[in-house]
Amino acid sequence: MTLQQQTPNIDELIDTITPLLARQDLITLTGVLTPLSTSEIVEVLERLNLKQRAIIHRLLAKDRALEVFEMLPPALQSDLFTGLQDADVSRLFAELDPDDRMWLLDEVPAVLAARLLRGLPEDERVLTAGLLGYRQGSVGRRMTPEFVTTHVGMTAAESIERVRARLADAETVYTIPVLDHGRRVAGIVSLRDLLGADPDAPVEAFMQPAHTSEATEEAEVAARMCTDLRLLALPIVDSESRLIGMLTIDDAVRILEHEESQDAARQGGAEPLNRPYLSTPVFTIVRSRVVWLLVLAVGATLTVQVLSAFEATLAQVTALALFVPLLIGTGGNTGNQAATTVTRALALGDVRPRDILRVLSRELLTGALLGLLLGAIGFGIAALVFAPDMGLVIGLTLLAVCTVAAAVGGIMPLVARAIRVDPAVFSNPFITTFVDATGLVIYFLIARIVLHL
Repeated sequence: MTLQQQTPNIDELIDTITPLLARQDLITLTGVLTPLSTSEIVEVLERLNLKQRAIIHRLLAKDRALEVFEMLPPALQSDLFTGLQDADVSRLFAELDPDDRMWLLDEVPAVLAARLLRGLPEDERVLTAGLLGYRQGSVGRRMTPEFVTTHVGMTAAESIERVRARLADAETVYTIPVLDHGRRVAGIVSLRDLLGADPDAPVEAFMQPAHTSEATEEAEVAARMCTDLRLLALPIVDSESRLIGMLTIDDAVRILEHEESQDAARQGGAEPLNRPYLSTPVFTIVRSRVVWLLVLAVGATLTVQVLSAFEATLAQVTALALFVPLLIGTGGNTGNQAATTVTRALALGDVRPRDILRVLSRELLTGALLGLLLGAIGFGIAALVFAPDMGLVIGLTLLAVCTVAAAVGGIMPLVARAIRVDPAVFSNPFITTFVDATGLVIYFLIARIVLHL
């Protein structure tokens, strides 16, 4: 039997589980769930409604229930709380790591968040409250306060003993900060280095330089540093460079996935769902799209106003109307390409707002070259079908529109970052609307000049 044949089909599981839930056949349902892996149960839960998820979660063994809960998106964790008993909710919340609690607290209503915090043991409440003190979006809200450290002057053997003492509660033990007497990070040692070193060797003899990030830094920036440098964990420090937490690689990847999902949604003119599509209520999907559609509809009135202003020009040369979709479509696509490229470069740290003039010059040249190529093709087709002067209008317009669209699309994400707005918000939908209006103005002005209208 092949591996593919051994792996359960999620659709078949849903078809099996749904009737059992409807009949409340909990004994058979438990038998179906028992052999499934944690990831398979998560996939099943993501395709069910709120009530069904709560029933299945209650049937899981205590340890399995926690594993499944930890793997669910925070939005589904919040939903699941409404279907569980208070005792189950308190137990699950208390067993989460402090940084995982923060993802959940950002999703649940404020009243429930306060109740969850009050139900924590004193030591766990102190740890979680410390993270809550940082603003949303900062890495301080995503770091773990449970980690292992060693100190300059300590030996490898003493450091290993410190690791053993924290194995039960530390979230990461593979990257160990070396602190000086002021709790500042003097360097980093790995668990591998400790195990391979002479037991009596001081850790400062083989520690490596440390990369750190301040707790107030944007979580995406710190996460990008962690992944770019291939670190298992990144030390997080306060304004006085004292160690206060660690950003682990799994949390860094989670942050980047979350940010990229947001960017992808906003570039398409919608708000991110933050949960699997099939488990998202239709009303939530509508709400994530309607505001953007209204904003873009208002913006599109600019295009209507431009067409109205040049109505007389269109009446004199009706052929001009035939090329309107081509020109505004090409301009919008050119601007979107530039915006997507620069937004991605911003996320990777390849460009910064101070590079705006360099980006502008590159996009002006890129847009001009694209416009020359497309304009030459447009000139040939329009001249052949209509007349050479009409071909000249189309060719010049494509050159101008591509140049303007690329320049605007390239600098808008940088302007957004400079004013601390999500660059994705300034991307495709707004650029398309802007370029549509300006492209038509350029088109009709060129037509008036060339055709002597």
